Amino acid sequence: MLNHILPPDTQAILLLCASFGQSRQIEPQPLTLSEYNSLAEWLLQQEMRPAHLLEPTAKKQLKQLHINKLDPERLLALLERGAMLSLAVEKWTSRGLWILGRSDAQYPKLLKQRLKHSAPAVLYGVGNRELLSQGGLAIVGSRDVDEELLAYTRKVAEASALDGIQVISGAARGVDQEAMLSILNDGGTSVGVLADSLTKAAVNGKYRSSIKEGRLTLISSYDPDAGFNAGNAMGRNKYVYALADYALVVNSAFGQGGTWAGAVEALSKLKEIPVFVRMSPTASEGNQQLYNQGAKPFPGELGNSSLKKLLVEATSAVETHPQINQTSTEIVQDKQARELTSTPQNIYEAVLPFILNHLQQPKDAKTLAHCLEVQPSQMQEWLKKAVQQGKVRKINKPVAYVANESVTQLSLLA
Repeated sequence: MLNHILPPDTQAILLLCASFGQSRQIEPQPLTLSEYNSLAEWLLQQEMRPAHLLEPTAKKQLKQLHINKLDPERLLALLERGAMLSLAVEKWTSRGLWILGRSDAQYPKLLKQRLKHSAPAVLYGVGNRELLSQGGLAIVGSRDVDEELLAYTRKVAEASALDGIQVISGAARGVDQEAMLSILNDGGTSVGVLADSLTKAAVNGKYRSSIKEGRLTLISSYDPDAGFNAGNAMGRNKYVYALADYALVVNSAFGQGGTWAGAVEALSKLKEIPVFVRMSPTASEGNQQLYNQGAKPFPGELGNSSLKKLLVEATSAVETHPQINQTSTEIVQDKQARELTSTPQNIYEAVLPFILNHLQQPKDAKTLAHCLEVQPSQMQEWLKKAVQQGKVRKINKPVAYVANESVTQLSLLA
């Protein structure tokens, strides 16, 4: 009967990795993702698929397995949980849930392409599976935020809906949930990547109509009945980013919390996904530090402009310029590669956008020189010229510099 519900490969993966609502401390313990990856590599070497482990000859073949921490007896015990699997699948499907194994043809290609072995072995979900392949804008942020940040989130979600951009969200209280509900209210589509309680969310009145309309998909890599777990919440962050084309961090604490951890991980490991941050005079220290680590300022003036166009322009403009952390010598070399004459004026014009980027918050000349890896005397000369041009404002007591509000990041990148 199960063959008519799940492909044999997916059945085997569930038997090996799913907890079926039980504590993961109960014996036999389901495989972790790392353990499953080790087994998957062994299967590949044996020219086998997960479904082969369901065959009568599997016991003899697994006896030949020699992988640290993967006891053949444990694997066999996991594969013998057929009754538990049958009951669990019946329960999940009766509530409208579906299950995808990593070997499934409908498994999101973006997750496999971008995360490779870090892609979850099993995905549980409800709603339109096609939304998982449509990309979009990941909008993430802290749980506890004020009305100003919630209003900003709604504005970005509205612009996304108008432009046909899907919102990817962690669905947690605060910025994530506000982004998801806002775009649904505006007629758009969304994917929510949950860390817990998928079964409850699937029947939640806030989501049910959008799920039925095919405009909302909720997924989780954890047992559908699992409660909240901080580790799971951290672990799902990379899935939010991997399903998106762009990401926006509305608000983040500095050095702590899931929003910070997810953004830092995306900046370091998911290079193909541009990570933007909200930058303003009231931006948090976490946002500023993410910007210093390579995140890009989100287009500040949405107006009637196409959000998709602004994101593409902002991304391509930054990518065609030298990286912020390049030295002045490298900047000159890049300008030479574009067949520009490297006069002092050309160097100044090349460096100015990065000076202004760093001066979204006040900095003294010495700190700024260190950030751009140039001599303090050279930085003083550039700052003097920028002040004369009205692009930078000098602050006294203590002496510092800040970009003029009228010089927006968007105008620099256009």
